[in-house]
Amino acid sequence: MKLADQHCAHGAPALDEAELALQLAALPDWRLNGNRLEREYAFKDYHETIAFVNLLAAMIHTEDHHPELRVRYRHCLVGWTTHSAGNAVSMNDFICAAKADAIYEERSA
Repeated sequence: MKLADQHCAHGAPALDEAELALQLAALPDWRLNGNRLEREYAFKDYHETIAFVNLLAAMIHTEDHHPELRVRYRHCLVGWTTHSAGNAVSMNDFICAAKADAIYEERSA
């Protein structure tokens, strides 16, 4: 099953290095920055950036898994980590990253 078709699970454990590498291969635009899974999205203007953030917020609410967002004029940096997994990266982070990519791709099409 594709990552974007899955849903977050409460109590998801931290992933080990082998699983992190496997999941990162499925999401090549994402990178690990310390204990956070990050990607920066680019847009043509602030209106497009905020439209993406609003769609992202709806998905975040549905999945009940909340990232750190840094919103600038034509960019949005999204950072995922799982607090209940000791502030480490879990499958929930990869699931939401894939869903964020799907939102971005749909808006860019």
